[in-house]
Amino acid sequence: MNILVTGANGFIGQALCPALQRRGHAVRRAVRNRHAASQSGAQEGTVALGNIDEQTDWSSALQGVDAVIHLAARVHVMQESAGDLLAAFRRVNVAGTERLARAAAEAGVKRLVYVSSIKVNGEETALGGKFTENDAPAPQDPYAVSKLEAEQALHRVAAETGLEVVIVRPPLVYGPGVKGNFRQMLKVLESGVPLPLAAIHNLRSLVYVDNLADALIACASHPAASGQTYLVSDGQDISTPALLRKLGAALGKRAWLLPLPVRLLRALAKLAGKGAQADRLFGSLRVDSGKIRSQLEWMPPHTLQQGLQATAEWYRTENYL
Repeated sequence: MNILVTGANGFIGQALCPALQRRGHAVRRAVRNRHAASQSGAQEGTVALGNIDEQTDWSSALQGVDAVIHLAARVHVMQESAGDLLAAFRRVNVAGTERLARAAAEAGVKRLVYVSSIKVNGEETALGGKFTENDAPAPQDPYAVSKLEAEQALHRVAAETGLEVVIVRPPLVYGPGVKGNFRQMLKVLESGVPLPLAAIHNLRSLVYVDNLADALIACASHPAASGQTYLVSDGQDISTPALLRKLGAALGKRAWLLPLPVRLLRALAKLAGKGAQADRLFGSLRVDSGKIRSQLEWMPPHTLQQGLQATAEWYRTENYL
């Protein structure tokens, strides 16, 4: 197929585009500007669109395209007041996504795969529970609200135009090139600083970026995926202390973990204004990926251990060369 990937120079896009090409698909990359195109290392087949919002002109990007995998999104809002947060997310994630979907339908595109977020389901599961596709949405912040509203807009477009829509809600994505808290975790482990996290008893689902790319390709091509929503993960849930130990071992470093009471750590984090980050460290968030496995006969090609090892090797290479 001819597949348009938006956000092609981002973390997931840089894993997805080569994976698509290895499967024999032709890839058109949509990025914000030519500088981003040069950074992605792939000028040919790259379209610079400018900002993604309700006015974006998608015509050149969509010409001759069979399917779209929509990765581009606004994730962080900088230097804007709290009152502007939801509006800023909505402009890109809701209005921009709906504009793309309607343009795709007009251009004769058959299917659009939308990468949403597990945050649509909520921020935390009970220790023995898992999120499923049938759960009532419970977004807790403006970003998650905008992702849910984008899903709803896509369903409207699908009903009006016949465009096939597939929604994928991944949990934390990791792998070579990862940023944010996961990269910070690698940095702390590499430094050997002790962490007071040994007493945490939780379970969290993760998805290795190459596993997510493989799932997105299945969603773009499998006939049974049309109109479906899928949760996807590596299928091996892990506690925060176990994750730190495995990452430390992959880095060739011992993870020094101290058993401080979780209640005390939560209180200290809240005082420091880091309550949300603490919740992600201490709480459980598990997903049931049984639906995509049964309907699409999809299995993650890499284990959690393989994904963590590849991430650690990338980090070591980046920091020691």
